[in-house]
Amino acid sequence: MDTSQLIEAGLDWYAGRDWEAYPFQVEMMEAFLAGKSGLLNAPTGSGKTYALWIPVLLDFVRRHPTDYKEKKKQGLQVLWITPLRALAKDIRQAQEEACEEFELDWRVETRTGDTPSSLREKQKKQMPECLVTTPESLHVMIANGRHPDWFADVQTIIVDEWHELIGSKRGVQVELAIARLRQFNPELKIWGISATIGNMEEALEVLLGNEIPAEKQAMVRADIRKEIEVESILPTTIEKFPWSGHLGTNMVEQVLPILERSRSSLIFTNTRAQCELWYRALLEADPSLAGLMAMHHGSIDKDMRNWVEQALHQDQLKVVVCTSSLDLGVDFRPVETVFQVGGPKGVARFIQRAGRSGHRPGAVSKIYFVPTHSLELIEAAALREAVNLGVIEARVPVTEAWDVLLQYLMSRAVAGGFYPEQVYEEVQQCYAYQALTPKIFRWMLRFLTTGGKSLMAYEEYKKLVIDEEGKYVVAHKSVATQHRLSIGTIVGDMSITVKYLRGGRIGTVEETFISQLKAGDTFWFAGKSLELIRIRGMEALVKKSKSKKGKVPRWMGARIPLSSQMAELLREKMDAFTQGDYSDPEIKKLIPLFELQNRWSTVPSVGECLIESIHSNEGHHLFFYPFEGRVVHEILATLLAWRISQLTPITFSIAMNDYGFELLSDAEIPFEEAIEAGLFSTEDLESDITRSINETEMSVRKFREISRISGLIFQGFPGKTVRNKHLQASTGLLFKVFKEYDPENLLLSQAYQEVLQYQIDAERLGRALKKLQDQQICMTHPEYFTPFCFPIMVDRKRSTLSSEKLIDRVLRMQVQLERFAGD
Repeated sequence: MDTSQLIEAGLDWYAGRDWEAYPFQVEMMEAFLAGKSGLLNAPTGSGKTYALWIPVLLDFVRRHPTDYKEKKKQGLQVLWITPLRALAKDIRQAQEEACEEFELDWRVETRTGDTPSSLREKQKKQMPECLVTTPESLHVMIANGRHPDWFADVQTIIVDEWHELIGSKRGVQVELAIARLRQFNPELKIWGISATIGNMEEALEVLLGNEIPAEKQAMVRADIRKEIEVESILPTTIEKFPWSGHLGTNMVEQVLPILERSRSSLIFTNTRAQCELWYRALLEADPSLAGLMAMHHGSIDKDMRNWVEQALHQDQLKVVVCTSSLDLGVDFRPVETVFQVGGPKGVARFIQRAGRSGHRPGAVSKIYFVPTHSLELIEAAALREAVNLGVIEARVPVTEAWDVLLQYLMSRAVAGGFYPEQVYEEVQQCYAYQALTPKIFRWMLRFLTTGGKSLMAYEEYKKLVIDEEGKYVVAHKSVATQHRLSIGTIVGDMSITVKYLRGGRIGTVEETFISQLKAGDTFWFAGKSLELIRIRGMEALVKKSKSKKGKVPRWMGARIPLSSQMAELLREKMDAFTQGDYSDPEIKKLIPLFELQNRWSTVPSVGECLIESIHSNEGHHLFFYPFEGRVVHEILATLLAWRISQLTPITFSIAMNDYGFELLSDAEIPFEEAIEAGLFSTEDLESDITRSINETEMSVRKFREISRISGLIFQGFPGKTVRNKHLQASTGLLFKVFKEYDPENLLLSQAYQEVLQYQIDAERLGRALKKLQDQQICMTHPEYFTPFCFPIMVDRKRSTLSSEKLIDRVLRMQVQLERFAGD
């Protein structure tokens, strides 16, 4: 069949399902069958999986016109890469159905961390025609000497949810894997599937690298506007002195009636701890949900997560409380309603979650916003505006990830060895390594063979040797074993497995949490009250408890930064009040709070920067409101405190939230003098940053992650992992050694660079300072703590008081301030 006949066959397939192919699905068939690579941009629930899978099958039919129906093994034809294990099964089922309808005797299988070892062994002997896998599992395969045979027949690589991968080191792993597979088939077609992001063209460039000519590239966009309905659940009363997390589960009573009306619902929380709390609160408020409600997050045992996903598919659950573990394209058609608890801090994340409801072409996605404190209602109004305007954040690609490249070089060495000239040419195809020079590459080879300047005396760091042919191979079998156990770029705190004393596995919690407990203590995890019996190795043995009290685990990395787009929209929504625009129900609901803020201080307009100076029995307070997000405010507050301290000896306490930050001192703060001295200046910014923050400590933490990814430290064997405190000591020592004896070490410089680029976000900090320079300073001297500053002050007290004492203290302060407001 020629191309037009193939496209007609594709259209017939859609018609056979009583579907009419969208124009973008037709365009996708045309581009793919023309031999192009590119990026498909389509909203959730629009049929983007089929948009790529059908052309793949049609292309195979064209290449095998007479024998495509014959039952013979064709070898691995398609690699489908997905960021989430939860997606793999759903994708595979859709692909298998289409294969049956095309009468193709294809095996479609998954290979992830959850794949049984028996199936992996079967795949080693005979690969399926399509393999759905994750970046980590793909690199484990590349670390096998047989991978050239497995990948020799691959015609197409499809990267699902590319927008989720591009801004992470997992995306770099994908780039490296693509560069490797191109060596087996220079005509390999590369396609990404992505929701809309602010830098779509750059996303295409990162995916395809620099080897595919422009005439062979395509961007296919679905001209489909996904209708999203955003509704806030407004608290019955607005507290004029809100504080973070206080509303939270108090909103459960207003959520329950909506749950009752909905066939099934997903409740998204931003953290695993919040997920646990909401599950518990819902069950206590409505015990009839037992058996109809489940929880899903990344620390719960995989068997339980699989059961939850299957039960959602089969319409057996009414409610699932979850985290980002269910963010992406899993097709749960029974889901009618989605809730977002607390501000998601980003437009793209909010739209992705909204798309879990109405997950089919033409359906409306309905999402309810549940504030955890009153001021978060502004975020709800901003999110609705962003959805209407189509404002989406960009995803900044990761570059110069030397730790990932070192890991990849080890994988190539473990897989039978490599010639440096060939690998260098390969890697240079990747967008992430455009800055790779022969000098840097030679450093990496020396580091892997000798340990570099400071570690060459230690045999364990001499991981590779050069054989008589000039090939780099592993020095010992034990090196290969340790490397295979360490492949991946997802780095978190050390996990402890939670198991019943007599029974199965429940999931994992971080060592830092479990180490705070002693035998007999109770804690809530996976929706259960558990009593700790003892810790054995890396296992916490527990039994069920009847106690209603207990700690909830906290996981590292829970803080989500407010995107710059959301920050801009927040300021605009704040300005709505000053302009008398109450068209948003959230702004209208907040009128009493804004009026009190205006009475005691002011509500700043877009062109103003509000600074409140308040004196209390604690000392002198300066509250700044840049509305740039907690992460930016943390560094900005530290920087300004340091600059002020250069004018006069002074000590500060610092607190912050997404809207502003506080500088507190027992001495009067020379603010006007600091302004004249260039408090908001961007000159010498990087130098001032490194002087003002504990850059060394931040860099040590970042170096810890880099050390794990690069293989500099080994985390241990299964069941015998190295404890977190020992890893911290090891990486801390290596950091000091490199800093003193090998200051040009690439991993050391990478740690400093990642602190500046990702943790401090120096570029965005500079923009924030420039904005402060251009804005009119609006200085007020309130007599009392205002509605805006109250939540910041509570966050400061949170670090020094237990939760019980904090609640009592805050409630007393609220009552006192309410009395002042009434007077």
